[in-house]
Amino acid sequence: MIKRIIAFHLVAAAALLLWGIVDGRVPPGSLGGVGRDYVERTPGELGAANVVTGIVVTWRGLDTLGEVTVLFLAAAGVALVLRRREGAAENAAAPEAPRRDSSEILETGSAFLVPAIVMFGVYIFLNGHLTPGGGFQGGAVVASAVLLLFLVHPGYRTAHRALEAVESVSGALYVAAGLLGLLLAGGFLDNRFLPPGVFGTILSAGAIPVIYTLIGLKVGAELAGILDSLRGGGE
Repeated sequence: MIKRIIAFHLVAAAALLLWGIVDGRVPPGSLGGVGRDYVERTPGELGAANVVTGIVVTWRGLDTLGEVTVLFLAAAGVALVLRRREGAAENAAAPEAPRRDSSEILETGSAFLVPAIVMFGVYIFLNGHLTPGGGFQGGAVVASAVLLLFLVHPGYRTAHRALEAVESVSGALYVAAGLLGLLLAGGFLDNRFLPPGVFGTILSAGAIPVIYTLIGLKVGAELAGILDSLRGGGE
């Protein structure tokens, strides 16, 4: 009871603090110095219609590399912890209950939805330089198709080695793209080592579509690997 009272007062104090911050706040009518500089320079210098993508992939390229590394470490950590637990409980575990097959409606629906979800994920990371989206979002959508397969088909087995290969190759190529930007353009992950193309079209923004494709493949493979490990399907 005392814990609930303390928790209630903490939540109330946090709400009052947030209300004090946002109450009466008037959004600025124009961008500040750094924001205005990014908005003005990104379309012309990077060729990206989506200013956010230009900032995330090129101006903040090293930060994005750190985020991909954190996701890789999380996937490796989950797989390592779950494998140890499986090994410790291997002999003591009770016999696994028989799995019931899904209904025909679910199986038929998933057969239509899985390809559509994968295509939607690919569309998101291929068009990340034109519309809201990008490699992380597209990869997460692709991984959700794998999750749907696990839910509908409990005995479904992923090609674990293929996932590892996609993750490793896309990660290596991502770093290679960063180094090409460093050697041939203005800095690490600079997209201008490829031609800028026609502004506003799919073939524009230099190497950003390539970089986002590699990020999408890597994120999708890592998240699918995490889901597979949580399900107990890792090797």
